[in-house]
Amino acid sequence: MTIQIITDSGADLSKAMQDKWQIKVTPLFVHFGDQQYQSEQLSTANFLEMLEKSKRFPSSSAPGPHEYYQAFKAIPGDQSIIHFSISAGVSSAYHHAEMGKNMLLEEEPDREIAIINTKSASTGMILLISETVKKINEGLSFTNIITHIEQRIKHLHTIFVLKTLDNLIRGGRLDKVKGAVAKTLNVKLILHASTVGKIEVLEKVRGHKKATRRFIESIGTCMSNTAHNTLVLTHCHAQERLDEFLTKINQDYHFENILTAETGPVISAHAGQGAIVMSFFSDQPRER
Repeated sequence: MTIQIITDSGADLSKAMQDKWQIKVTPLFVHFGDQQYQSEQLSTANFLEMLEKSKRFPSSSAPGPHEYYQAFKAIPGDQSIIHFSISAGVSSAYHHAEMGKNMLLEEEPDREIAIINTKSASTGMILLISETVKKINEGLSFTNIITHIEQRIKHLHTIFVLKTLDNLIRGGRLDKVKGAVAKTLNVKLILHASTVGKIEVLEKVRGHKKATRRFIESIGTCMSNTAHNTLVLTHCHAQERLDEFLTKINQDYHFENILTAETGPVISAHAGQGAIVMSFFSDQPRER
């Protein structure tokens, strides 16, 4: 029996990753007023241009349970399904996918389907998918893969460093007055996905250089040896900034594999242009 991996566009998989790993992607949606777009309909550059011109901050939404049901039903019955969902702490996508799974199981109770609440987004989802592909190629059973991935989530760190606070202010996630003060003081936010999958402030630092240093140092505080591990990085329309981070990371660490991609519209709306996101597995289970 083969295994089909499905995810949503909160994963920010590049086209090359989708093709290499044969991943099917269920699109999330972004809304500018009354206009709705599947996230794949907009490049990150086009989305940021629309965002700059729009008077209203965009919102995002997940497909309904029926859309997930249809996506799962389209997979041949002799294939197991593992669906990786953007964190239930930031989206209804996980719960809708669970409902879609249950709808299909009512019709076809012998289907083998697992819905994974990644408690993450972007790089965290890419890292979990990469790990799953590795375990599939090693010949692990469906049940053992699910157990392994659930354990890996306990070690998963997803950390964001923002270049601008504008999107957090426009989206109502940061008070305008506090945001103005922070910008005046050149405060940079380092955020992370908490153990329950909510985006929280990890650290506040003054200046770009210190933010870069603290962001990269967070790897070493969580991992004793990077040699046999994978690091995933995504950027919000900021390839040069990503290259700067990669240069510094390669000076300090020796990852076996580093994967990179660009954030799509859903993640870019909150992270803002210039944001860098990374994920890795820590030595010990996370405490916060």
